[in-house]
Amino acid sequence: MSAIVAWCEKFIQKLCTLLEKVRGDLCKTLVIAGLLLFIIYIFHYNQPSDGQSTNYFNKFLFERHSKKIYTTTNISHVVFGIAGSANTWRVKRPYIDTWWRPNITRGLLWLERTPGAENLPWPSSSPPFRISEDIEKFKEYNRHGMRNAIRMARVILETFREMNKDVRWYVMTDDDTILFVDNLVELLGKYDHNKYYYIGENSECVASNYDYSFQMAFGGAGYALSFPLAKALVKHLDHCLMRYPTLYGSDHIVQSCIADLGVTLTHEQGFHQIDLHGDISGKLSAHPPVPLLSLHHLDYVEPIFPSMNRYEALNHLMEAATVDSSRPLQQSICYNKQSNWTFSISWGYSAQIYEKIHPPSFLERPLQTFYPWKGTGRPQYMFHPRPMSRDPCEAPHFFFFDLIEKAGGSEIISNYVRRSPRMLPACSQSGNHTADMIMRIRVFSPATRFNWIGRRECCDYIRVINKNVTEVKIRECMKDEIVA
Repeated sequence: MSAIVAWCEKFIQKLCTLLEKVRGDLCKTLVIAGLLLFIIYIFHYNQPSDGQSTNYFNKFLFERHSKKIYTTTNISHVVFGIAGSANTWRVKRPYIDTWWRPNITRGLLWLERTPGAENLPWPSSSPPFRISEDIEKFKEYNRHGMRNAIRMARVILETFREMNKDVRWYVMTDDDTILFVDNLVELLGKYDHNKYYYIGENSECVASNYDYSFQMAFGGAGYALSFPLAKALVKHLDHCLMRYPTLYGSDHIVQSCIADLGVTLTHEQGFHQIDLHGDISGKLSAHPPVPLLSLHHLDYVEPIFPSMNRYEALNHLMEAATVDSSRPLQQSICYNKQSNWTFSISWGYSAQIYEKIHPPSFLERPLQTFYPWKGTGRPQYMFHPRPMSRDPCEAPHFFFFDLIEKAGGSEIISNYVRRSPRMLPACSQSGNHTADMIMRIRVFSPATRFNWIGRRECCDYIRVINKNVTEVKIRECMKDEIVA
């Protein structure tokens, strides 16, 4: 080895002398290129048989050619494929309009037929629509419980055909899915879009997952496919549809076809199918420390804010999300230990005061204000709910988001107002410090985006003003800080 190195050094010295005599850039380039190839040849073929030098050069050349520099994923890299229906577009449109950004978001809404005159001219504020291809050729394979299963399963194929330039991710949704686009784009940017990724989440309801698959991303919640996986999927999708003629819905068909490619689901808890009924405020008020990505099935639950209809309630949540899209539903927990009060803040949505000190392990369990989508077996849910109680030490005072008082500088001030009187005595176990007089909670939070690192933000109780307003400040937790 040392002899070869010494020979190369002498050779390079002679070459430098030669280059000084050579005129013209082309000649210099040819000489240098020839030198490099010659050195590689000598180094490669004059080593011991252990192959170490060969491995070194192979690794060197591979890394040089495989490393690419990619820009940060942004909204222009994401294409949305939306499965819709002309029959229900009038009532579904308000859901899409909450998140669709004309001339910014890319995607297509797929309908089974041309919209009726009542929906024309087509509004520029809505996604452009296309008519799905005729699926008559699949007639003998269409024994699905969902009549439109094949048409909806092919939305990824038809979207890919029309939009496949400068795309990193395809996000498949229904026309009543609400997306939190900034959070979704930021989340997808953490994954390598050059690899096969199928990202989504199960249903909240055990029975739904049992009926379909615990490895299936539910389509109503939305799911994301990396470009390479989408490309591979659409290449074989029509043949795959023939392999699975009896699966119930389109999302189960797609999941089965993806499984045939050897890819399993990457779970992200921020996708919400909402396979629940009734009042889901208990679920929304105990969101895990992950980005809120989607909501679905809001037509099947009570309005998420009291004294509002469904559309008003959704737009009210979006008012908070417009100011800070990173924090909606993010839970923070803190205490007023002098009064033995516990605060649980779900930013931009709700706040609760308990008249007893409760640990986070208690508060992160959703209050069961809802009931399951279907099924009566145990367990009913994919999470551990907390039963409603009339015990004054366990029943919270409920407050809901009212308005953004300030959004500027280094902080945001959001306000939460009492829903109704609790109609219970004070908690005697903790000194009878009632919170009945509190009518409003002011929450101070940073104006910077929340960085989801698998840990909740902390908060501090500040004070009570005029005996009926209390203030809480959300902040980043200190290293190794214990909230208890």
